Amino acid sequence: MMQHLMNAIRQQVFPNSRLKGQPNLLVMPNLDAANITYNGLKVAAGDNLTIGPILLGTSRPAHILTSTATVRRIVNLTALTVVEAGGK
Repeated sequence: MMQHLMNAIRQQVFPNSRLKGQPNLLVMPNLDAANITYNGLKVAAGDNLTIGPILLGTSRPAHILTSTATVRRIVNLTALTVVEAGGK
């Protein structure tokens, strides 16, 4: 249902868009909104498996780890950073 809703909104707002399918990038107006959404998605995803937050727009891979980051999150972000660094 969420995918249908998002596609319907996208087609209404941007009828000539080439984008298809489910969105995979969320842009938030501030850090509070981003944290609330991130934690909600983490619970909804099941197994609390998330990768991020990811900092976009830098010339080299850069990612954020908080003091509460689990070992799993550290390993996932390290792997992502290695892949991104190898692609440059």
